[in-house]
Amino acid sequence: MVAIIDYDAGNIKSVEKAVFSLGQNAVVTREADTILAADHVILPGVGAFGDAMERLRRYTLIEVIKEVVDHRTPFLGICLGLQLLFESSEESAGVKGLGILPGKIVRIPEQNDLKIPHIGWNSLHFPNQGRLFRDIPEGAYVYFVHSYYLQAREPEIVTASTEYGVNIHAAVEKDNVFACQFHPEKSSEVGMTILKNFLNISDESAGSVREDK
Repeated sequence: MVAIIDYDAGNIKSVEKAVFSLGQNAVVTREADTILAADHVILPGVGAFGDAMERLRRYTLIEVIKEVVDHRTPFLGICLGLQLLFESSEESAGVKGLGILPGKIVRIPEQNDLKIPHIGWNSLHFPNQGRLFRDIPEGAYVYFVHSYYLQAREPEIVTASTEYGVNIHAAVEKDNVFACQFHPEKSSEVGMTILKNFLNISDESAGSVREDK
């Protein structure tokens, strides 16, 4: 069973539909027991970083998400869901992210020939091998909608990047945590292959991200 975390951040139905189309049972939920019992967990989302963190806190989902990660359950953040996994965002000064992965979210710089937000199809480069991109060719196109982008502090976790005025860290992987700035559920056959690859990852092979403090 795939749990899709519902924290009123949008982009839920398209992800649910994509998972169903791959023959998997998807449950949209914010119930801790359901999320913790899932074989795979997805955190989608669009909107503002600070508002999203406030909703995760209100629905007592922050510790649930960290427990999922600790349990080595394959976890996928999509778009805003990627950004929330990191430490902070220029969009919401003073608001702490989940801090599961090290890095920060910054605004795409203004340039005369580039529109912000970045909306559209861009090609991917793979600086490090990532399990999400098995059978995906270099240069494959995926669909982006965002004004802020990731600067990961650990370059070795970056499995895909793209260019939009700057080098954008478009996907990351560390043990059982995966995340995409782009929308695989809106990226045609390439995106469906990415989601299928995620759903084929088992917790036994995922490893563990967080260390006991």
